[in-house]
Amino acid sequence: MPFVPDSVETTIRDLLVDVLGVAPATVAAMTDDTPLFGALPELDSMAVAGLLTEMEDRLDIMIDDDDIDGELFESFGSLVAFAKAKVRE
Repeated sequence: MPFVPDSVETTIRDLLVDVLGVAPATVAAMTDDTPLFGALPELDSMAVAGLLTEMEDRLDIMIDDDDIDGELFESFGSLVAFAKAKVRE
């Protein structure tokens, strides 16, 4: 069954809670403009690898090294937009 893109945002929110241990209330309050890397202490360079691996597993996508840049984790919206684009590929 193909992944439903409308549920991508929910999956990303779940990942931030499950993988990074961010408080559910904090994640629930995130908007597209909420900064991530550098603003969330839980999201450090080591956590990025775990988050990307879980994104691949839960969204059934492949993330290439070339896909990863500084803008990917700039904000909640940029991470969700990236995930939605990968699901559509």
